[in-house]
Amino acid sequence: MDSDGTQDVHGTHATPVPRRPDSLPAPPVGLPPEPSAAVPAPPMPRRPPAAPSETADWLNAPRPEAGPGIWRFRHVPPPPDEEDGRRLDRALLAGMTISLVLGLFVWFLWRQGRVPYQSPLIQLFLPGEWFYAASLEPSVWQGYEALVVVNGVFFGLLVYGVGRLGNWSEALRHVIARREQPVRAIRSALGALLVLVFVWPQAFPAVSWDALPIATPVMALMALCTGGYQVFENEFVTYGLYTLITAAVLWPFARLGDWRGLVRSWAADSRKGPKLPPPPPGPAPVAPRAQWPELRGAGQHQAADVLAAEVLGGRMNDVDCVRVRREWSTAQQRSALIASFTETVLRQGGAAWTHPSGARDLPSRDALHDLFVGQVRIGRCVPEERNPRASRGAGIALDPTVLGTSLLAVGPSGAGKTGRLIRPVVESLSLQALTGSCAVVAVCPAGTPLGADDAYDVVVKLGDPASTHDLDLYAGTTDPDEAASFLAEGLVGDLDAVDSRRAATTLAQVLGPYWAAYGRFPSVPLLRELLEGVPAAVADLRQALGSQEHAAMRRELDARIRQQGSVADPGPALADRLALLDRPAFADFFGAGSDSPFSLRAVVHHPMRVRIDLPERGHAEASRLLARLLLAQFNAMAHTRADREHFICLVLDDATRTVTAETVRGMQRLRSANAGVVLALRTVSDVPEPLQGPLYATVGCRMAFSGISTWDGRRFAEAWGKAWIETREVAQHAVFADQPMTRALHALRKLVTGKTVTRDAVTVRQVERERWSASELAHAMPPGHAVLSLTDVRGEYAPPLLVDLRG
Repeated sequence: MDSDGTQDVHGTHATPVPRRPDSLPAPPVGLPPEPSAAVPAPPMPRRPPAAPSETADWLNAPRPEAGPGIWRFRHVPPPPDEEDGRRLDRALLAGMTISLVLGLFVWFLWRQGRVPYQSPLIQLFLPGEWFYAASLEPSVWQGYEALVVVNGVFFGLLVYGVGRLGNWSEALRHVIARREQPVRAIRSALGALLVLVFVWPQAFPAVSWDALPIATPVMALMALCTGGYQVFENEFVTYGLYTLITAAVLWPFARLGDWRGLVRSWAADSRKGPKLPPPPPGPAPVAPRAQWPELRGAGQHQAADVLAAEVLGGRMNDVDCVRVRREWSTAQQRSALIASFTETVLRQGGAAWTHPSGARDLPSRDALHDLFVGQVRIGRCVPEERNPRASRGAGIALDPTVLGTSLLAVGPSGAGKTGRLIRPVVESLSLQALTGSCAVVAVCPAGTPLGADDAYDVVVKLGDPASTHDLDLYAGTTDPDEAASFLAEGLVGDLDAVDSRRAATTLAQVLGPYWAAYGRFPSVPLLRELLEGVPAAVADLRQALGSQEHAAMRRELDARIRQQGSVADPGPALADRLALLDRPAFADFFGAGSDSPFSLRAVVHHPMRVRIDLPERGHAEASRLLARLLLAQFNAMAHTRADREHFICLVLDDATRTVTAETVRGMQRLRSANAGVVLALRTVSDVPEPLQGPLYATVGCRMAFSGISTWDGRRFAEAWGKAWIETREVAQHAVFADQPMTRALHALRKLVTGKTVTRDAVTVRQVERERWSASELAHAMPPGHAVLSLTDVRGEYAPPLLVDLRG
């Protein structure tokens, strides 16, 4: 069997390298090749497992809208009014309690007559003939009423002092005034009712305590002013006083609860006329997603019934559900495809539109995925002060909307870049590739644990004779100038002494004539000979261009010959770099063992899962060159593709010395091409100094792992900028007493505590400081943590978050 290479077993092809996937015609939209109906839906190893009900539970789970990077699966967003001010401050509660206890104690002393200088002060303001000599024992009725008035005045002053001392006004504003109507008015009314219970206890049969000294002092003062109790024989005066006292008690609560504003709003509503009758009941609640309401809304009840039965019967997993939903979205855009969609669902059920590889899941999963929104969870936002309140404790996840702005991760070896970032991202993108919405290329050193070989459609093991796939250095292009541009970036893009544009011109002067003469590009050994100017190789190429139609190409070759040996000739540098690939270990690679090696252009047209293993051991420089070349090819392919329906992503597990000026400029335009790059570095020093700033400015997502140095942290601190924060500075000043009693108390306190009596001076101000300083990133980040900032393709931004990658 010699199929298209996507469903065959590795190692059974007629040649060691299968045909290029991009050489196959893409299947028509809505009419994919039929997979085997006998292939059952594989179980999902991690959430959600494919039990008869759990796939439906996963599909029906709520996924509220959230900011970039928030794990949306069953996410419970905090209430919009949850702020620090929504809870009473502990200091305020303590102050209220202490002031209340102190006020009750002082009132008890006053009622017992044990307040210092109480009697002399009262006698100073009241006539002496109302009391017996040298005492406060009333001798006439005026004395009794005067003492009642004095008690009322002292009670009022005590309440005022307790309120100021305990800041009760702030507590009332917090509990009542800062609420919306009508809750504000209701709470103030309840507070007024509580006070009236203590002012008029006789009006409430259920209570039996004495009234507060509010009403009786007013009545006593009225009697003293009128000269007797005859005034109370008039009911209008008596009940008028009762009304005035009640109104005086209610007035503060009316202002606090804004009763007038509430009445005005009710009056305005009443002037608008009678309320309209309630509208008729709306449509029935939307059915659960497991019942496929979008299909039923379009009249496709039969297809919806089939898919619902597949989900409830455990014959569909999350990959199947997302894949079918994606095909339905495509069919809705073209009404002519709806009938074909229904026919395919009725014929194949949950196995419809299976990936060309025949896989409906990965062999194993290590991370938590929610394919419905394309997220993979990588950790948990630490409930820490520097993290926004809305994100504290929430899961942190990545998806194509944030990876589309590219991601840069920096951390030393062992920090967890591969296991806690690269592998979950590659695993998530591989699952999305099975749904047809993504293509991923993972580039890593050989032996990196990024999943088994059968989890990928193409595995290129450069330098390994057992590899069943090869790599096309020219990315399947037929344009010599395009091939020369990204080949020059890969070969000498990291050399400051060689201009990449001049190197691209030199390569084009060789590749163009060779393509015109032979209809293909030269192999690595032959290209090296042409760049070195080997006479035999150049003579053979010139002889092949002997016809008149190749006159222009002969001039190109002659220009290359004249340039050889000059000081500015980039040919020797190019040839030296090609020598890294012209080694016995790569003798059967780069087109030498097959006429059709794998081309990176394939991911532009097909949702593929590709892993390229680089020979890091023994060929480190060649690995850097190949990684740099793949990045340059990816940029070129992403910008020139016409169909940008599916997301494509290049993941470099080790991006050391792969970034060049041209690739940085190319990465700036990837988000508009529905593409992204994930770069992992051990240190920022692996990027040339002039490119570090542009690289941080280009990527939208930045991730600093624990253990980075302060030099690396400085770049992150500069990229994340500064923010305005509130600072509190407390200065202690010694207290110098003037009174003898006070000095004695201070001396006694110093003798007991051993410290001088001081007073705190608190200064609160707004200052602009770095969100995360270089020192904090290097020394204050716990192991297993990272600071991550995210930007999605729509421009929404998440500030730097401290993330626990183990949660």
